[in-house]
Amino acid sequence: MDFPQIPQSTEPFLLGTVAGAIALAVVGFNWGGWVTGGTADKLAENRADKAVGSALAPVCIAQFTKDPNARATLKAFKALNTWEQGDYVGKGGWATMPGSTSKEPNSLVVSACVEALNKLVL
Repeated sequence: MDFPQIPQSTEPFLLGTVAGAIALAVVGFNWGGWVTGGTADKLAENRADKAVGSALAPVCIAQFTKDPNARATLKAFKALNTWEQGDYVGKGGWATMPGSTSKEPNSLVVSACVEALNKLVL
């Protein structure tokens, strides 16, 4: 069986097409904002987790402000450094949602609550 011969003039075209495709992929993934499906899933999961934490932060604030000593507690909270504030909120039980069977607070709720408590003025 005889295969047709490819004309010599098509070789530069094919090389240019391959080089263009490689350049397009490099530019797209590095500067164009393209991501793989796995990366997109991770980004979506992080955004969803952050949204849940932000949505539940008002519950944490409400539980915090119900405390009769809320002003003194808030003052003590704000005197702590950032790392200690998260532990303080977690141990205080404010980030544990009412009706939750888990004794451990959600770390995303703790983070959102810490951020909200730092803005809180009583």
